[in-house]
Amino acid sequence: MLATASNIEVGNLESFHKEWLGQGRRSLAEANQALDQGRTISARAAFLRAANYLRTAEFFLLPTDGRKFPTYQSSVAAFQKGAALLPTPPRRVEVPFEGSALPGYYVEAPGGGGGPLMILFGGLDSTAEEFFFGPAQMLTERGISLLMLDGPGQGGALRLNHIHHRFDYEVAGTAAFEWAVANLNADAARIGIMAVSMGGYMAARIAAFEPRFKLCAIWGAVYDYHEIWANRPDNHPLATILQHIVGADNMADAREKLSHYHLRGVAEKISMPTYILHGEDDRQNPVSHAYRTFNDLTCPRTLDVVPASTPGSAHCQIDGFTRTFPMYDWIQQTL
Repeated sequence: MLATASNIEVGNLESFHKEWLGQGRRSLAEANQALDQGRTISARAAFLRAANYLRTAEFFLLPTDGRKFPTYQSSVAAFQKGAALLPTPPRRVEVPFEGSALPGYYVEAPGGGGGPLMILFGGLDSTAEEFFFGPAQMLTERGISLLMLDGPGQGGALRLNHIHHRFDYEVAGTAAFEWAVANLNADAARIGIMAVSMGGYMAARIAAFEPRFKLCAIWGAVYDYHEIWANRPDNHPLATILQHIVGADNMADAREKLSHYHLRGVAEKISMPTYILHGEDDRQNPVSHAYRTFNDLTCPRTLDVVPASTPGSAHCQIDGFTRTFPMYDWIQQTL
């Protein structure tokens, strides 16, 4: 990753795409060669690396760029080839949703289903595949199964099924909850909801209006997402992508849609134990959003702010993943 990044021209998104695409293709070739030679463990590792590199190459491509969808497809294909070589592969699933479906994966904890389950959504433009790297391991080794989904506006739900984002994310949360109970032998009394980054708003919204969840884990708080974008210029690198995700033709329309994305009068409705993890150096969503969300909660609540200038203080602990371990321990103890 450092070698690839060192070749990227700072501020040049075309260079960003080119270098990560090249690294993804090299890793994919390494995977295919290992697979041809029967070296399945090495093939698996290279396929999964390729999935991450190709996903990164796709990230900043505009929705109108003809390379975006094929790059996404190649990332998903690499992930699925690598995952299929795991001792216990994640199960591909589709949750029926308003005449279409939310795609994702079910990762079962050792010992089988029937125990505690977390349902995980991503953020603004996450993919279900990327949450295999980290959250899946952290949960399953604690005896908790994981249903990781592309919700409205995310991954395959957007790219394949053209389902745009929505402020009332509890509709997707309820669909996922009921599908899990009906199809995964999940204990309805031991299902938690979790989301990351912009998903901090989504997890809170789901918890507020779907009280059947046992707990809520907010991995990066978002109290008012309209406020976040009110302070960003129209030419922000993610502005066109945001428009595509919410189904808007311009930033004025996108910001109008985002006016509904806040937790005022919503956080107070959450009844289940809630954990908020936020880095004090988060430059995407200021730490003030964590304090505002926490202070509005009336349920059992835990606030975990990673101090500035320490590992894990950046956005969603991207600079120090081990700082998320207390959150997973809390989930294990609470669920």
